[in-house]
Amino acid sequence: MEETGIIMISAENCYRIFSECISDYHKTDNIEQPIHNPYEESGISYLFYLKSWIDTVQWHYEDLIRDPDIVPEYGMTLKRLIDHSNQFRTNVVEQIDDWLMDQFKNVKPASGARLNTESPAWTIDRLSILALKIYHMEEQANRTDADAAHRHKSNEKLAILNEQLTDLMISLDQLLEDIGKGIRIMKVYRQMKMYNDPATNPVLYRNK
Repeated sequence: MEETGIIMISAENCYRIFSECISDYHKTDNIEQPIHNPYEESGISYLFYLKSWIDTVQWHYEDLIRDPDIVPEYGMTLKRLIDHSNQFRTNVVEQIDDWLMDQFKNVKPASGARLNTESPAWTIDRLSILALKIYHMEEQANRTDADAAHRHKSNEKLAILNEQLTDLMISLDQLLEDIGKGIRIMKVYRQMKMYNDPATNPVLYRNK
């Protein structure tokens, strides 16, 4: 939708793409499978799908690394994959914020406009993780190899997650609308992670 020159995105559209991506991943459920992003690389939908794919693969890394019988060498491999994934995730979130900043670049904040505790892209990040929680809690609620008590407890949790989903989608749409109206200011701070940077992690720069 286009309004006063601003391309508006919606929480509903974000969640639809996240759900599509999660479903695509689980067709094979293999952490080594390549991504096949169906969207044009220049568009915001491409970044939404990419963001969800990173989160979905990392979700399964996190499952695997908690195996109590994991071979230590494989555990270390997974730990490094998780570290790389976290950095990649941050980079994509910042790309989404860059896209949004460009969309709102001509919006003049109103007098008394307020800041938000996080940028829109980090709210979108939470929506992506929530989509994964709902997908996997639905799996637990429908497990045929689990007892009725487990399924009941999972359904109770699922209801809470769906309530959270409704609230988060409303909040995201309101945030984007308010920024577009100049009621709230969009301000972005880079994460500046230090542990991945050989110039700021002492373990890395002392071993040069």
